[in-house]
Amino acid sequence: MRKRLATAAGALLALAAAVLAAPSPAQAGTAAGTQAAPGFHVDAGRLVDAGGRDFVLRGVNHAHAWYPTRTAQALKDIKALGANSVRVVLATGDRWAKNDTADVAAVVSQCKQNRLVCVLEAHDTTGYGEQDGAVPLSRAVDYWIGVEDAVKGQEKYVILNIGNEPYGNGSSGATPWTADTKNAIGRMRAAGFEHTLMVDAPNWGQDWSFTMRDHAAEVFAADPAKNTVFSVHMYGVFNTAAKVKDYLNRFTSQRLPLVVGEFGHLHSDGDPDEDAVMSAARQLGVGYLGWSWSGNGGGVEYLDMATGFDAARLSAWGRRIFSGADGIQQTAKEAGVFSDGGPAAGNCEVGYRLSDWGNWFNADVTIRNTGPTAVKGWQLTFSFPGGQQLHQTWNAKAVQQGSEVRAVNESWTETIPAGGTVSFGFNGSSTGTNGVPAAFALNGGTCAKS
Repeated sequence: MRKRLATAAGALLALAAAVLAAPSPAQAGTAAGTQAAPGFHVDAGRLVDAGGRDFVLRGVNHAHAWYPTRTAQALKDIKALGANSVRVVLATGDRWAKNDTADVAAVVSQCKQNRLVCVLEAHDTTGYGEQDGAVPLSRAVDYWIGVEDAVKGQEKYVILNIGNEPYGNGSSGATPWTADTKNAIGRMRAAGFEHTLMVDAPNWGQDWSFTMRDHAAEVFAADPAKNTVFSVHMYGVFNTAAKVKDYLNRFTSQRLPLVVGEFGHLHSDGDPDEDAVMSAARQLGVGYLGWSWSGNGGGVEYLDMATGFDAARLSAWGRRIFSGADGIQQTAKEAGVFSDGGPAAGNCEVGYRLSDWGNWFNADVTIRNTGPTAVKGWQLTFSFPGGQQLHQTWNAKAVQQGSEVRAVNESWTETIPAGGTVSFGFNGSSTGTNGVPAAFALNGGTCAKS
């Protein structure tokens, strides 16, 4: 998210200009003779995980750099609401207080505990050339090299977004994007980073100059690992379905990997078409990461998904992105890396013991792992059969949306041994006939009822 507003008039004029010729199709995949990355990598224009399975990012942004004490709970809540990934704001120390190696390592660990793919981004580059205090991409690379011990070996779980919105809208703001981005990628590879790298567009991320769009193939080809994903931020510039679809199609038609790294439902530089973003992303298999979980200020507080970081008080935007059409709960699939070595879907049994006192009730839930290997990290989903409302939960974290409940483990209930069980409980209120949920799913696999 930019810290100052883009020039909307210039953006709209640029988008209304004659369509520029698209570059030649790129061979966006693992090159012949190039060793595949040990974790996430690009194959034929698609982001795939370490097991070669297609992975589509469906998540949100969290401002860790400014709200570090909120991160542990935020990640649990974001996972409980169905996300498969989170983009985490980090600071290099140039503009905001530095997130050091130990802090970054803790964030990665928390992402993994919550079975979320971690997209880490360096934010101090935001609006370079136009924003006071912003630093060039070269400084972001310096930062990554400085904290490399926190992310090396985590290629299965972590994507590195080199620098957020690296250029503003100045007269020369977008001009050096291509060269600087290629140089940044080259330095990251020379330093030994094997991760999937994500690069943001200029123009405060919105690319109304089409600089990234028209030079993406060139930048991708310059990556020795052929493992770069492009990220556009869709705010007021993308205020119609036609603009959204045209931009996304330009990448997918060339087999170039693209993510909508930020977008919102409103903005002071124009009204983005969030419905089109989510619909087109679903149709094209493009990832998206909405801005942002909570903590927005400076007049854009309406971009908070959770009011005051409270998952029980989702805003209209929060409800839209998590439970609306083409939203996270409808389209997110957990990364296969979190199931590798674990039990097959359906190797589980759930017991639900209900104590009903009319308007109030308690429920004790036991999950049994009937598979041959341990489950490390879990999410249990089920739907209340009536007008029940969740209140307090113990030994798990749970969020309710409509009738659906999503419960995720606490650190002390993270592992379900092969043949073993974990239990959690909750209380709630009821306005009608209570009952046991009809079905349960553990990490996406249907469980038997006991």
